[in-house]
Amino acid sequence: MSDGIPLLDLASSNPTAVDFDYPHREIADALSKAGDLSYMPDPLGETRSREAVQTYYSRRGLDVEIDRILLTASTSEAYGYLFKLLCDPGDEVLVPQPSYPLFEYLASLESVRIVPYWLRYDGSWHIDFEDLKQRISRRTRAIVVVNPNNPTGSFLKNNEADRLLLLAAERGIPVIADEVFFDYPLARTATTLVNRHDVLSFSLNGLSKAAGMPQLKLGWIVLNGPAAERERARRRLELILDTYLSVNTPVQRALPALLAAGESMQLQIANRIRKNLNILVDLLRDSAAYPLHTEGGWSAIVRLPGTQHEEKWLFDLLEQEGVIAQPGYFFDLECGGSLVVSLITPLGILHEGISRMKKLVDEVAG
Repeated sequence: MSDGIPLLDLASSNPTAVDFDYPHREIADALSKAGDLSYMPDPLGETRSREAVQTYYSRRGLDVEIDRILLTASTSEAYGYLFKLLCDPGDEVLVPQPSYPLFEYLASLESVRIVPYWLRYDGSWHIDFEDLKQRISRRTRAIVVVNPNNPTGSFLKNNEADRLLLLAAERGIPVIADEVFFDYPLARTATTLVNRHDVLSFSLNGLSKAAGMPQLKLGWIVLNGPAAERERARRRLELILDTYLSVNTPVQRALPALLAAGESMQLQIANRIRKNLNILVDLLRDSAAYPLHTEGGWSAIVRLPGTQHEEKWLFDLLEQEGVIAQPGYFFDLECGGSLVVSLITPLGILHEGISRMKKLVDEVAG
């Protein structure tokens, strides 16, 4: 940049790098007190660790039997295990669009084909069920739902959840529910597929978002659905988990204390998200750019005027105003002219970055 304006990053979603009062000491204490580190692996995860996950749900009003909880090293790994469980090479998994562009890589590593189905926006986001039905084929082995979605921030509405599970049950297709942003509702009450037993489903979460601790690499799968189907899936997943044994012992044994420390992180993150969303709405109230409705999660979509291409907006924002944001096409947003900003950005940086964005947009559109 010729004028040397400091860069403002509105794209970072790493909670360890955006100026929270991070619980470094609590994490270190939890790991140092993990106790006996002898290697005695349990494919499903150590009982005490799974009990900690059970307590996590109990505090949110959800009673989950411990034998329905399986530990993994991450949500990404959980996807890989579930694709192994449900799919043969060449089989298909339906995934929402727009969404985070991770699924294609995870699926291709398992020789599985991704088939997108659309989320539509009419003031709020919703599943296009007619499109979803048309995408189902004889090779469909799972439907993925991200709840709340990244980057749209849309939760499943109760009637959507009912309709989705009914469709899945009628077609005999399991559901994979990515619920890593479950603890960050904004405009409505959070929904979850945990304890919905209409059809076999798998609810995913982990330390990365629930405690703001992505570096500690521990996630989990909760099995839902009819008891016989759950048990069959659990036995087969146990074999897969036993083959890899990837979850490390220190983090498992520190998990109760890590989740406790994560409560303070979760509160900080939730407070910042709400404040940043208010800043975003207030600053763009009289601008040609405007934020789309969001119901939860860590991201917001800003719609830009169609006077120039999305890439041109992105590069003008960077080169003229020193602001970094993510392009909408990165998430397969249906129409151009959108940027995605992280709502966990430090408040001052987001305020200044959106102010610069508004200035540029108003100059171009004015």
